[in-house]
Amino acid sequence: MYRRSCCVVLLLAGTQVANAEEFTGKSSDWNGFQRYQFVVSGRRCWVVVPKVVAKGRPWIWRARFFGHEPQADIALLKQGFHLAYCNVGGLFGNPQAVGHWNAFYQVLTEKHRLSRRPALEGMSRGGLIIYNWAAANPEKVACIYGDAPVCDFKSWPGGKGKGKGGGGAWRACLKAYGLTEAEALAYRHNPIDNLKPLARAGVPLLHVVGDADVVVPVEENTAIIEARYKKLGGSIRVIHKPGVGHHPHSLKDPGPIVAFVLKHTRPRVRD
Repeated sequence: MYRRSCCVVLLLAGTQVANAEEFTGKSSDWNGFQRYQFVVSGRRCWVVVPKVVAKGRPWIWRARFFGHEPQADIALLKQGFHLAYCNVGGLFGNPQAVGHWNAFYQVLTEKHRLSRRPALEGMSRGGLIIYNWAAANPEKVACIYGDAPVCDFKSWPGGKGKGKGGGGAWRACLKAYGLTEAEALAYRHNPIDNLKPLARAGVPLLHVVGDADVVVPVEENTAIIEARYKKLGGSIRVIHKPGVGHHPHSLKDPGPIVAFVLKHTRPRVRD
């Protein structure tokens, strides 16, 4: 019975891969890999395809600043990951942005048969969308890598703490959420407030931060996430860069980031 069940699982997995559609759209070279640009839910999207696809068809889902400090992305492409991006800039991770990401996820997992549990990567303001989407879809997330991530819009772009704030970006954020400033200050659905679904689902977190960051201060963002997630029983690792500000992002040697993603994206039968 066990051998027969394994054969059925392997047959179904093979059928899924066989039914996967190839990517189409505007094609271009990206660091030696093929990139495809297309539109989903009215948003510009990119997918970079590895030369050899890894077992389970894993992918890393980048939020914001595509191509900036890409060393971890390139290393994962070399490991057989797809690299995906759905542009929801200007929405600051609001419910509309989550809806666009839902549509993109459906296309990649159903049409192209990528893994149902991607790794999420949020750089700076990208932290808002990765955490908000993950909280709405915790069972669909393998792990989260935040790089100097915004975890509370009151910190950035609000500038209501020690940070510089975003000026016009704060007004744009209020408009995106349909909130007055008073309502935004009382808002309790930022990433720092919405960690329980991720902890219950056992989603591991990795943050890379510069301790001298005055744009997205660590104490108003990552430090709160770290303390609250640990209290909830969640797993989180924070890599600190002493004396470093908001830039440069990532690590010169992306090895620790890549190792984290590889560890938590091993194929499961249901993928």
